[in-house]
Amino acid sequence: MARRASTIISQDIEHIIQDLRDHFQALRGTTLLVTGANGFLCSYFVDTVAVLNEKGLNPPCQVIVVDNLQTGFSERFKHLEGRKEICFIQQDVTFPVNLDQRVDWIIHGASIASPTLYRQYPLQTIDVNVIGTRQMLELARQNRVRSMLYLSTSEIYGDPDPVFIPTPEEYRGNVSCTGPRACYDESKRLAETLCMTYYRLFKIPVKIVRPFNVYGPGLRLDDGRIIPDLMKSVLHRQPLVLYSNGRATRAFCYITDAVCAMWYVLLSDTNGEVFNVGNDEKEVSIRELAESVRQIAGPPWLEIEHRVSEDVDYLKDNPQRRCPDLTKLRRWFPWQPKVSLVEGLKRTLCSYLEGSVINL
Repeated sequence: MARRASTIISQDIEHIIQDLRDHFQALRGTTLLVTGANGFLCSYFVDTVAVLNEKGLNPPCQVIVVDNLQTGFSERFKHLEGRKEICFIQQDVTFPVNLDQRVDWIIHGASIASPTLYRQYPLQTIDVNVIGTRQMLELARQNRVRSMLYLSTSEIYGDPDPVFIPTPEEYRGNVSCTGPRACYDESKRLAETLCMTYYRLFKIPVKIVRPFNVYGPGLRLDDGRIIPDLMKSVLHRQPLVLYSNGRATRAFCYITDAVCAMWYVLLSDTNGEVFNVGNDEKEVSIRELAESVRQIAGPPWLEIEHRVSEDVDYLKDNPQRRCPDLTKLRRWFPWQPKVSLVEGLKRTLCSYLEGSVINL
């Protein structure tokens, strides 16, 4: 019997397939290339197609998985080894991806998204976001793809003026071009410029999504972002440490809601458009988030502590508020976020407690 992904991830994939139903018929007999495929977000796209093929998508969709494994899990797709319709390529996308088959769809998610890691690897972050995106746009041009999805980020908005919260796609941003986070924020902004330039010059059917604080199973515990940090503390029976006053707010989005929205965008004809993707259920402070994790985890010994990070740039240019305006996404697609923060945190913690190599 073929190995499976973790139980929680398998359930998530079933929910995604159920939500989009007949939309996936567009993938029949085509080839999808996914960059950054071993990472948190894009691995869900690969698993979605793998399960669709198992369920009888005919002809099956071929999947080309591309990742240099700098930040992704090398063992993320152990359960897919031996699948004839899935091709694994370990490569840096800043170099041309040479293929012997035509590509119909591209999901370009290769990036270094963790603030801890992109400040550690600033030049590599700039290269993958700019040069890597240019390479994928050229590949899309050469193959005359049916659609290309670029995964940008809500970080392109910087620290928004409170007047623009919830933040609409038209907001131009309040971003430092010289600070410690600029290698990520500004290179993502330039990548969006590249996408729109290719759309205008060559009619490349590219779409851009800006994810807002997406979380869920598959995030590395050493990622450095707040939710995996809190989960790691729970698993190690240590205090929940906040390296801030905990007052900054975020609107967190569980991964199935984000991936469903992104599938809708990829499989549509909304070329040259930009969409926020997230959950506008409510903004919660980082302190409130920690309280929720403590209540879900349950042990009475779990405490929340505020400390000062040894990293002097830890809070530099950190946005104080982050919440998406999802009006445009709802107007174009039959989509709504479904997973509450409490439910999503429970599912995420359960995935780590499974003890799978994917998550630990």
